[in-house]
Amino acid sequence: MTTAVAPEPSSALLESLLGEGTFSPQEPQTLEEVGVSSVLIEGLAIKYLLQVGTSTGRDLADKLCLPFPLVEEILVGLRTRQVVVHMGQGQFNDYSYRLTDDGAERARAAMQACAYIGPVPVPLEEYIVSVEAQTIRAEAVLRRDLAKAFEGISVEPKMLDILGPAINSGAGLFLYGAPGNGKTTLAKRITRCFGNSIWIPRTLIEDGQFVKLFDAAFHEPIEATQSSIIKSETVDNRWIKIGRPTVVVGGELTMDSLEIRHDPVANVSEASLQLKSNGGCLLIDDFGRQRVEPTELLNRWIVPLENRFDFLSLATGRKIQVPFDQLIIFSTNLEPDDLADEAFLRRIPYKVEVGDPGLTEFRQLFKHCCDSLGCGYRPEAVDYLVEKHYRPLGRPLRRCQARDLLAQIKNYCIYEGVSLELRPDYLDRAVSGYFTATGSEKASSVTDPSGQPSDTAATPEASNQT
Repeated sequence: MTTAVAPEPSSALLESLLGEGTFSPQEPQTLEEVGVSSVLIEGLAIKYLLQVGTSTGRDLADKLCLPFPLVEEILVGLRTRQVVVHMGQGQFNDYSYRLTDDGAERARAAMQACAYIGPVPVPLEEYIVSVEAQTIRAEAVLRRDLAKAFEGISVEPKMLDILGPAINSGAGLFLYGAPGNGKTTLAKRITRCFGNSIWIPRTLIEDGQFVKLFDAAFHEPIEATQSSIIKSETVDNRWIKIGRPTVVVGGELTMDSLEIRHDPVANVSEASLQLKSNGGCLLIDDFGRQRVEPTELLNRWIVPLENRFDFLSLATGRKIQVPFDQLIIFSTNLEPDDLADEAFLRRIPYKVEVGDPGLTEFRQLFKHCCDSLGCGYRPEAVDYLVEKHYRPLGRPLRRCQARDLLAQIKNYCIYEGVSLELRPDYLDRAVSGYFTATGSEKASSVTDPSGQPSDTAATPEASNQT
């Protein structure tokens, strides 16, 4: 087994890619600048023709994400060797092409060897340079950036003062505290603090292996705003502009997700979660609830967190060095000390507790949720809720509860065909459906003004908060 160590990006290459300080992948002008062999491009071309039957040169260029003149050069060579033939004249000096019998046989053999059909891949070394050029560590987050990123959600100023330096450290952080207080929401908003977009290749290639990087589940494409057609044609279409990604994984996370996954039938691989999150944030949500031991997962991160690069294995058995350039966030309901040892916690220097809201913030959360639902806010109704259903039971306030209880009230009002209102009797009904009660609490439940036992008692631990 061999290990491929990524080359240091040359200053000349970085300067040419960065231009005036903003990374933009430049369209290749020659086949040599594509960075892969002409044989590989020919294989992709004939596999596409085998799939569709007939295609114009420009349609094939769009599929391969290469400039038409370069694809035309490839097609001329294929036609000379009688792999493809003309089927008719197309527009703008173009032709329709189909495979010959010999070409179809070659295409089937190529498809059997590797079923990948799509954009011509980008060499790994070019991707490494692009990550360095767009590194999240170069982004200095200011107070105003953080405040803007958290607009529309309830975050206390002192929390922003804690999060700001933690984000700028780039070293990752633990968000811990009771469920239902917005840890996941905070983590997802953090990516908004950084630059709006980055460029990533749609597919990578290394050691002859195709590795799909772009993932619509995690990457949000951004339409390029170009001032002219000429300018738009200078961008390498094998790359796609996306918002800085936030890759969120929870209890479904396994060790396999952290490696390059290979489909042996198609002979195509898929990038690991770390690669997909480069340039953004990787959120390990509900940490400690995965099917693998927390220590096993944490040990997997020690070297990448320390050195800012990771080692992954290709299907060929070759190990490659790849960038590890994201803010990693562990969100958990458990204490960090219960999950990790001192060696690992030293590498995650910021541990941020997300505590319960105070009564003032709890009222503000209800007002915000009422405003968003078009429901009149009644502070006396919230006070009634707290005095009847929280204080007597020692039930803690949680940030998710205003939203959740109002959602239950809304559903009830829709069912009854009545106007949405924040009323004490509606809150009683919502509480009875939202919280569950143990037998001991049912026996000691709070009584309503008529002296009858209430059916709304519950333990905080039994809440179905998320």
